Amino acid sequence: MSGVSKGSESVKGPFRRLQRSAVESVETPVQWSPVSISWEQSLVEAATAIYGGRVDVASQILRRMSAMPNPMSNSKQKLMGYMLSALESRVSPVDYPPPVAELFTEEHVLSVQSLYDMSPCFRVGFMAANRAILEALSEQPSTNKLHVIDFDIGREKQYHNLLAALSISQAGNQSTLKITTLADSINGEERLRMIGDRLSELTAKEGVRLVFNIVRQKLSELSRDSLGCEPDEVLAVNLAFKLYRMPDKSVSAENPRYDLLRRVKGLGPRVVTLLEQEMNGNTAPFPMRMEEALVYYGALLESIEYSQGDQWERARAEEGLSRKLGNLVACEGGDRVERCEVFGKWRDRMGMAGFELKPQVRHVAESLEEALRCCRPNSGFRTMKEENGGFCFGWRGRTLIVASAWR
Repeated sequence: MSGVSKGSESVKGPFRRLQRSAVESVETPVQWSPVSISWEQSLVEAATAIYGGRVDVASQILRRMSAMPNPMSNSKQKLMGYMLSALESRVSPVDYPPPVAELFTEEHVLSVQSLYDMSPCFRVGFMAANRAILEALSEQPSTNKLHVIDFDIGREKQYHNLLAALSISQAGNQSTLKITTLADSINGEERLRMIGDRLSELTAKEGVRLVFNIVRQKLSELSRDSLGCEPDEVLAVNLAFKLYRMPDKSVSAENPRYDLLRRVKGLGPRVVTLLEQEMNGNTAPFPMRMEEALVYYGALLESIEYSQGDQWERARAEEGLSRKLGNLVACEGGDRVERCEVFGKWRDRMGMAGFELKPQVRHVAESLEEALRCCRPNSGFRTMKEENGGFCFGWRGRTLIVASAWR
């Protein structure tokens, strides 16, 4: 992989001019606010100037900030460096090309996987999806066949955990787990086959029968028949960090995001699990989007700084975050892949597509709370809370992830 390698401190990709240094000390955690310190105010002022068409004023602010020393040795300094690079890309895209194609590379997929594995909030979010899927299976005691359609297997370990849970619950009756996943520009067939092979090795130990199918279809071709759905299966659809990357009506008149939801509803699943980052980063005006990104990514980077894990794994996760943030800030239109929404908007979108929130039973909430207590290395990872039908996980005063289940 050409990303972060041991023995090198430089960040490859669209932000090559930023240099990383090893984290030598951890600062006292702060409550993140978009206007808590002067450099944040300067970044917001630059964004406001860009939004108002005063690019010369923004350029002057960015030049002044670029002259400031920044060792990139803690989360606040990294956030400043990433934001500065993103705004420079927005002002001078020819000199500093923003990350677009890079978000569809294997290197970026691995970076995002590192983020999912390192952050307790993401890990417990995937647990919440599994709990909802298992609960749907338990509601159909006449069958031990589970079929999960996953449009974007972002975290392979989600299925490691699901297989282990099925093994424990099968009580002498061998369970069957069918996973159907769709190959696309991000999830190529070779990568998905490798995931399937590793899961097959695991099922031999867990005693669960695995059927792993890879399909390549257009959205308009999706149907129960084309996806191999059978009447005696419990059908679940896993939408984990998938929808925010799909264009909506603000980008395309075809509205692929809504089209996918409508077609998923037509499959008649027992449960649809939705995981999304809690950030108003889609249709908000640019200065507001900048402030939102400062708060969200400030909290996320700080939480990673306090997470347990290998230094190089952390560096790879941070490199992925720099691309995500760069795309969110520097790009518009079809080039902007990062289009996160807050849960209230997702709730409205799911409702318009015909879905209803699936109430989560109390023991599921209690098990997630216990899981967060066990896997979080620092008290800054906020205890789980239920809000408007979603399970919220976050760092200090900021919700980072919301998990929900629908039918």
